[in-house]
Amino acid sequence: MPLPRTRGTALRHRLAELRGPDVPAKALDARALAALAANPGCKRRAILDGAGVNKAALAGALGSPSVFGQSQFAFTRGNAFEAKVKADGGAELLRLVHEKLDRTAEPPAHAHVPELTATGPEGRTARTALALREATEASGEWTLLDHPMLALDVAGSPAFLEPDAVVVHPDSSWTVVEIKSFPMLDGSADPAKVGAAARQSAVYVLALEQIAARLGSGPEGGATPAPRVRHRVLLVCPKDFSNLPTASAVDVRKQRAVTARQLARLTRIEDIADTLPAGTCFSPDLPTADLTAAVESVPATYAPECLSACELAFHCRARSRASGAVTSLGRSVRAELGGLTTVEDVLSAARGETGDPDDPAVAALRRAARLRAEALGTEAVAPCH
Repeated sequence: MPLPRTRGTALRHRLAELRGPDVPAKALDARALAALAANPGCKRRAILDGAGVNKAALAGALGSPSVFGQSQFAFTRGNAFEAKVKADGGAELLRLVHEKLDRTAEPPAHAHVPELTATGPEGRTARTALALREATEASGEWTLLDHPMLALDVAGSPAFLEPDAVVVHPDSSWTVVEIKSFPMLDGSADPAKVGAAARQSAVYVLALEQIAARLGSGPEGGATPAPRVRHRVLLVCPKDFSNLPTASAVDVRKQRAVTARQLARLTRIEDIADTLPAGTCFSPDLPTADLTAAVESVPATYAPECLSACELAFHCRARSRASGAVTSLGRSVRAELGGLTTVEDVLSAARGETGDPDDPAVAALRRAARLRAEALGTEAVAPCH
């Protein structure tokens, strides 16, 4: 007799059905999670990421292929640079951590590098937690965790994350290390790329804080103080145009707070799944018409910022423009227009055909329309094209 399904098992089965038969789940990494947190109102991305759907393959099957992602050249270059940084047991990496973040500690003459190999993401997550516990208890030593596996609850579904490295200091505090292949010129790097790295690192900090809280509670509750997760992460990049590593300490407290708040706003995955029609499936192997209907059954919240963060952005932009949604003009414009949700509503209100004249947005549109008419020397307000 089969065992009854638990709530978690039932959700995993439901998400597997949404992916499609025999379609492997795509891991939700920190970059995707940071992008998801930046747009918590998008239920489409939430359910697709929660189900492990390959959005790049999905976009191609819908006829709107994505250009979002890292080139193979950049990927290879990044791997080569990371290997150089971690060579010799991470000696250079630990030197940079000591120099930029913890000069009062003893210099890392050597460090413990635990083996984190295990079966599956759940096994690797448990092995990482054990290694962090052991390193924390062995105070006074440096420990380098190379590609640990962390878990973070996202709208009721676990996301497994893999930072480049985590360093445990002699005082038992923890630091996230992010290694990037973009250059640091004269001690500074491209602000946009640094900001993206900071948001990605903030996700790792949140996941580490959950582990630290569990370690601090102990089996009896409150047995030992929780380890401190440092909010200054180490960003390692090539120096100028060489392949020599240099580093900078980046404070991610703001990004951590914003990400935590946005993740808390996400609708739970099972709540979104329960609203979908029976038989909904996002397998790229489905006929285009069926796949389009499945995707459109989940509401999306498109904004131009999605173009740099989501593989489905071109598809959602086309649908947003076709429906005349003002969100395609940007979040700031959408916020200014209040209850006017389509371009046709906006133009109609500006012409004085619809809308409450006491509505500040409607009043501003009519005032702008009058100014435009005066400037053009016309009496009527023509639709903008």
